[in-house]
Amino acid sequence: MAGPTTDPRAAAAPGTPVPTRRGTEALLLVFAVVITLAAQCIVDLTVTGSLRPELATFGIWFTALWTVAHVVVRKFAPYADPLLLPCVAVLSGLGLVMIHRLDIADPDAGADAPVQLLWATIGLLLFVAVLLGVRDHRLLSRYAYILMLVGLVLLAIPAVLPASISEVYGAKLWIRVAGFSIQPGEFAKICLVVFFAAYLVDKRDVLALASRKVMGLEFPRGRDLGPVLVVWVVSILVLVFERDLGSSLLLFGIFVVMLYVATERASWVVIGLLMFAGGATVAYQAFGHVQARVDTWLDPFAYYDGSGYQVAQSLFGLGTGGLFGAGLGGGRPDAVPIAKSDFIGSAIGEELGLFGFAAVIMVYLILVERGLRTSLIVRDPFGKLLAAGLSFAVAWQLFVVLGGVTGLLPLTGLTTPFLAYGGSSLVANFGLVALLVRISDAARRPATPHVAPQRLTDAPTEVVQP
Repeated sequence: MAGPTTDPRAAAAPGTPVPTRRGTEALLLVFAVVITLAAQCIVDLTVTGSLRPELATFGIWFTALWTVAHVVVRKFAPYADPLLLPCVAVLSGLGLVMIHRLDIADPDAGADAPVQLLWATIGLLLFVAVLLGVRDHRLLSRYAYILMLVGLVLLAIPAVLPASISEVYGAKLWIRVAGFSIQPGEFAKICLVVFFAAYLVDKRDVLALASRKVMGLEFPRGRDLGPVLVVWVVSILVLVFERDLGSSLLLFGIFVVMLYVATERASWVVIGLLMFAGGATVAYQAFGHVQARVDTWLDPFAYYDGSGYQVAQSLFGLGTGGLFGAGLGGGRPDAVPIAKSDFIGSAIGEELGLFGFAAVIMVYLILVERGLRTSLIVRDPFGKLLAAGLSFAVAWQLFVVLGGVTGLLPLTGLTTPFLAYGGSSLVANFGLVALLVRISDAARRPATPHVAPQRLTDAPTEVVQP
């Protein structure tokens, strides 16, 4: 049974309005802006000894972004969860600070922080467009198969393009034309989550049927394995032809977990793990680039002068940071190649230490937890699966990326949501959060009272004289 801590509608006495908590959101957004500006000041004072003149422009711009976001939510999604936007504000603000800090460390590489702020602005425009365009999240289920097609096309485009256009550091994830680049897989992720949610709502009764019980697990019928096989084949093709373990893991992991949520059968998770492990093993034996990536992961120091240099430097930086870190501006995160995007987690761990790194992860966990809570209290099954899938997508992507930074998993081409430099990831994740905001608004909004039809016995009677 939903209690006061789960469903805000249960906390209100009958007949009293449900609190929107927009004041709480505004206060937390102010706190997020203050943290970001304070961190920016610390970086400038530590590295240069003075505050840079660009700080005022950055502060006004960053504050304006979240003011607009709050006003839009207050107007068009007044019952949305009050913690979603502040979590995103803290993460994106800290990401901008770290990118700015790396800009100062290597001025010859160019200033990427202003570009990232511009991408954040574009992401906010998408956030507003989604809230204005999607007034009812259930309408998305009508376009599920169109979104599936769009998602698969977005995934496939980099694989068929020439390496000169699509390949970066060995992974074919990009479309680069005339100095402009985009990572279509970030948008494909959202399209496929919407399709998975609609499909599983429609087919969950069939997929929940069991044919036999093995070691306490009820396994599905063989004829029902078709959707899992299709997604498995697609994910393995992504792994092989795009040389991208991250997107492959992300795609298959999201589908299997959503399948488990829809059917409540742990056997689907076991089947998914076995299928992916088997496919990855075959790919390792058959393709040299997959084998090279795994060998580097198993012993990065053996390849220190080559493919293992990034991971080794990342581990050195995390070790240097220790528990409390070197302080903002006090470390050498620029010693790690591509620290602004793939290894921004290492930069944070070095300068904020284990405690600071854990605090950042806690913000992500709060964001994911609020999304899962929305999944629990929203009324329609499509919204439940969609919110759960979007929340897990953020959590799983974070796990895969940080696993690569810390050596737990092989390196992937994915970026840390909201933190890392990259326009595609930032803009797509703003759209993802907009969908969560829309679903949470529907979940927390008071139900329209249902007026029962008047009984025939309650109708007035009249005697008619013949």
